[in-house]
Amino acid sequence: MTLYKMSPSNIPSAFAAGEPAEQILGTSTSSIDPLLLPQIIGSFNTTDARVHIIKDYLKKYSSPLLPFAQDLVDISDKYTLDYRLLVAIARQESNICKRIPPDSHNCWGFGIYGDKVTRFDSYPEAMETVAKTLKLKYIDQGLDTPEKIMAKYTPPSLLIGGPWAKGVNQFMLDME
Repeated sequence: MTLYKMSPSNIPSAFAAGEPAEQILGTSTSSIDPLLLPQIIGSFNTTDARVHIIKDYLKKYSSPLLPFAQDLVDISDKYTLDYRLLVAIARQESNICKRIPPDSHNCWGFGIYGDKVTRFDSYPEAMETVAKTLKLKYIDQGLDTPEKIMAKYTPPSLLIGGPWAKGVNQFMLDME
């Protein structure tokens, strides 16, 4: 993306006519030679800082989710979730995928209780399912904070003072 390039063809007519600068800019009494004006030429790429924040966090904890940082942000955006929520829940439930049932790709404790284990074919499939469920069955139902989510997602945590929500909140703060 070119920011701006000044050339004789796009110089304002007042500059080209040699009008005194104070009439143009109100700052100087000398005439401005338009060919001596600074030029900004170049390009830049923008990237979403949220992806870098997630990558740094996942790298810090050696998470197998590291290659999926962009997916985490994209899926969060798709379902209008805080971009940190999926990672924070994964940290609370599985130490960001380091303690999960074998071959489950389930870092979120989603549908895991007793002998029941919900398995996914891939991390992106798991992220998509968990995010969609959080949006439709939690956020859209007014369960829009870790404390409110906890009451439905992991009710036993309520009985012991809410460590699940406290952990999720802390992990989200860690990513600010």
